Amino acid sequence: MEAATVVAAPIPAADAAAKALQKKLLDLELPPFPAPAKKAAAKVVAAAPKKKLAGGAGGYVLEDVPHLTDYLPNLPSFPNPLQNHPAYSVVKQYFVNADDTVAKKIVVHKGSARGTHFRRAGPRQRVFFQPDEVSAAIVTCGGLCPGLNTVIRELVCGLHDMYGVTSVVGIEGGYRGFYARNTVELTPRSVNGIHKRGGTVLGTSRGGQDTGKIVDSIQDRGINQVYIIGGDGTQKGAATIHAEVQRRGLKCAVVGVPKTIDNDIAVIDRSFGFDTAVEEAQRAINAAHVEAESAENGVGVVKLMGRNSGFIAMYATLASRDVDLCLIPESPFYLEGKGGLLEFAEKRLRENGHMVIVVAEGAGQDVIARSMRLADAHDASGNKVLLDVGLWLCAKIKDHFKKKANFPITLKYIDPTYMIRAVPSNASDNVYCSLLAHSAIHGAMAGYTGFTVAPVNGRHAYIPFYRITEKQNKVVITDRMWARVLCSTNQPCFLSLEDVEKAGQDDEEPIVPLVEGENSLVKAPPLLANAGDAPSATAPPEA
Repeated sequence: MEAATVVAAPIPAADAAAKALQKKLLDLELPPFPAPAKKAAAKVVAAAPKKKLAGGAGGYVLEDVPHLTDYLPNLPSFPNPLQNHPAYSVVKQYFVNADDTVAKKIVVHKGSARGTHFRRAGPRQRVFFQPDEVSAAIVTCGGLCPGLNTVIRELVCGLHDMYGVTSVVGIEGGYRGFYARNTVELTPRSVNGIHKRGGTVLGTSRGGQDTGKIVDSIQDRGINQVYIIGGDGTQKGAATIHAEVQRRGLKCAVVGVPKTIDNDIAVIDRSFGFDTAVEEAQRAINAAHVEAESAENGVGVVKLMGRNSGFIAMYATLASRDVDLCLIPESPFYLEGKGGLLEFAEKRLRENGHMVIVVAEGAGQDVIARSMRLADAHDASGNKVLLDVGLWLCAKIKDHFKKKANFPITLKYIDPTYMIRAVPSNASDNVYCSLLAHSAIHGAMAGYTGFTVAPVNGRHAYIPFYRITEKQNKVVITDRMWARVLCSTNQPCFLSLEDVEKAGQDDEEPIVPLVEGENSLVKAPPLLANAGDAPSATAPPEA
């Protein structure tokens, strides 16, 4: 993985007129808030997110995250207790630079603008919570994923070991737990071994979000840090919770930790649990290969997770090298006719005597729906209910070869979906989960809120909620990675010229011009990490 560019933005001081224009254009100031309301009777309607932008020289744009002082300007800050922590005594620099940012795009051209950046994650010199005043809550939502328990453990232990926080509770049963007041006290002792178990010790659920009731519960319990672990739907819910907390003027940091086994969250490098999922998928593919190779004209079909994105299927195929055909949601395919799937399967069986097919669960849904004349249905989270592409594909293959004289096949179907997502995280994901949890804690203690934390080009960053919920991350079928899969399997492309052109258009990003002169963003004042921070020496490279 390439290291990301971490930039200290050279931003000159702005004059009074520029500051006034900045306020008008970027709307960085928020209106004063009334005294906190005790109850919100009406259902909360999510407002459009307010973007917090700052511009710099050479087309530099910082997409910043909210801070508690945006609406609580007189909030006091305190020295970070990490500076006296014995474990950090050997660190050359305790804190990240105040102006450090992480570039969203690191492959650029000679004349490219500096482009979009996010605030770099890490501990700050000043914090806005005293350890004894922190009352933190952790909640897990959505489907299961390897690493959930590791994140919970590291949040609890990180708060306790790094900042001395002793009041941490877990909300049981997802967002619904806020309504039923189901909580469990979490201590380093109680979570000590949970990372060795799959699932989530807090339980989870889909849907059930009533933002007003959730914030009522947060307010009633005196919670001032909320850590929300979940996928894009959960992060959308976290964004509305943050907006309501801000509307009421509460001193409460709302932090998201992105979770999706499909790796379909935009902007970030990868989501936790993905490495474990790919590793576990290998077991199913290996079993299918053994079965197929041991039988006459053996066919092994493996269905893997991937509702809208085929990353698990793609990476598992590349890692295995035993796969003859990989089907993902992003790449359409057809069965009948010249160059179709069935013709390729027959050709491969005649050549090799066996074959292995890997199919993501979201692949071919339009083809199945048309053949079965079914209407769309949705689950409690608003996700489209998928038809079983594995069983459908097996039936089509069997029907095709029944019509072939003297061409018997032996087909084995393996669906390891729930086995994969229920396992504990592997070593790589365990380390990754620890880094995510610690970065989330540092951000919350420093007063940042309304953000999710994840690596961008190898560096952990604080990303506004709207950035990771506006679209999903998908396999780019016009990219070299998908070409590597096609080279590995030697399968047909199945794509028409129109499909390729459409895929290229969908993947295009708007070009960021060199915004200088009359059309530039107004130069922002120095991007201090928070009130009271002083610029520090250049940080050493991260390990």
